[in-house]
Amino acid sequence: MLTKTYGSAVFGVNAATITIEVNVTPGTKLFMVGLPDNAVKESEQRIESALKHYGYRMPRQKVVINLAPANIRKEGSAYDLPIALGLLAASEQMPADRLGDYLIMGELSLDGELRPIKGALPIAIQARKEGFKGFILPAQNAREAAIVNNLEVYGVKNIKEAIGFFWGDDPVERVKIDTREIFQNTADKYLADFADVQGQENIKRALEIAAAGGHNVIMVGPPGAGKTMLAKRLPSILPPLSLQEALETTKIHSVAGKLGEQASLLSTRPYRAPHHTISDVALVGGGGNPQPGEISLSHNGVLFLDELPEFKRTVLEVMRQPLEERKVTISRAKVSIDFPANFMLIASMNPCPCGYYNHPEKDCVCGPGIVQRYLNKVSGPLLDRIDLHVEVTPVTFDQMTETRKTESSAEIRERVIRARQIQAERFENHPEIHANALMPSQMVKDICQINEAGKKLLKTAMERLGLSARAYDRILKVSRTIADLSGSPEIKVEHLAEAIQYRSLDREGWAG
Repeated sequence: MLTKTYGSAVFGVNAATITIEVNVTPGTKLFMVGLPDNAVKESEQRIESALKHYGYRMPRQKVVINLAPANIRKEGSAYDLPIALGLLAASEQMPADRLGDYLIMGELSLDGELRPIKGALPIAIQARKEGFKGFILPAQNAREAAIVNNLEVYGVKNIKEAIGFFWGDDPVERVKIDTREIFQNTADKYLADFADVQGQENIKRALEIAAAGGHNVIMVGPPGAGKTMLAKRLPSILPPLSLQEALETTKIHSVAGKLGEQASLLSTRPYRAPHHTISDVALVGGGGNPQPGEISLSHNGVLFLDELPEFKRTVLEVMRQPLEERKVTISRAKVSIDFPANFMLIASMNPCPCGYYNHPEKDCVCGPGIVQRYLNKVSGPLLDRIDLHVEVTPVTFDQMTETRKTESSAEIRERVIRARQIQAERFENHPEIHANALMPSQMVKDICQINEAGKKLLKTAMERLGLSARAYDRILKVSRTIADLSGSPEIKVEHLAEAIQYRSLDREGWAG
């Protein structure tokens, strides 16, 4: 008897439906075709053990299992459940009449329990798109899949519950999620807040500008000055995620298997801080079965690289293209996959190997030329893509013991949101641009026009401070954001003056 069940394969952040055809005929041996990998082939042993545990039998006839379309490689263990149900239906141990209405995924353990899968959300989205009535999957992933409306989602704990569902004698409760209610109740719930930070007013101002314009930032300062602490608080002042952005972000984390059990919608901006020993593939994504890397996991959020010069040069250089294009393209012989990577880069570094160059109290012990060689580990093209260079100085004892209440993240975020609204109106005819940092050079010339006094100031700054030509566009973009924060329709001299001070690493002789 021939039966069909339906599963799914995930490619990038999208899914494709896989038809699992099971044919049981007189004969011997089991054949599995349709480009299965080893994990799929090994499902025979898992399925046999799981069925025996609940009193069912493995067909002792000729069994042909075809995973169609046959030209797509099938990977992973999540096909166990649809294959097992197809075998039972083909051997007439359970009814087959409703199998075609549901998309089924799940990995079986030897005792028939179901283990969680990756990519439940994009699979559910594709199931709804293709008109399936429902989606049957492990209970641990049910809330994640139930985000998708107009699709019945059933979470099962073991294969017996799945079999009982199709017999109709063991009803499984449908999982329902009010996506908008969850989104509204959990949005912007950050543990870290700028209200906890004493002093560092100039750094807070720089991060506010960065958040308002989507600018990348590098902080340079000695150990213990608060660089990591400040970076952790940046997501709390970014504009709240829209529901569409939350779904995009959740899809990526779903594909990577980073959503916790019983998790549903990610409603806060992601913050990723990989260690400096990370490989280039782990950062940008890849592998035999391409998976999203850290820069995609930080999509719509913040990627923090602490101790930037300690990262391998190759790792830093692979970020240059994603920083410009806001996506990562991973190409293989037979497939090319795009992962979104629209993130804010926040980097920090010591000014020298010992960490105390230009320190107000401690002496630097690095020899001549050591400081410059240390800074040169970060390439010019990468620095070119970082708009704000901020020098962080240690907090004094008096600042740490101040009792004066400092500004909270919510207060700063209000100003950031107002600035972003101005930019949304400015770029309403350019859907690919949503912040000043994304403006191309031609648009900078049109939008960031300055008066004669501003031109004179900028010319003087570039000559006296030895600023490079690449700093020109960056200064104009940052000054446009500062003007937006102050509600000014044009860029004034004071806006330019503030933007110029954020190009410290471009200055000739900065490191002696």
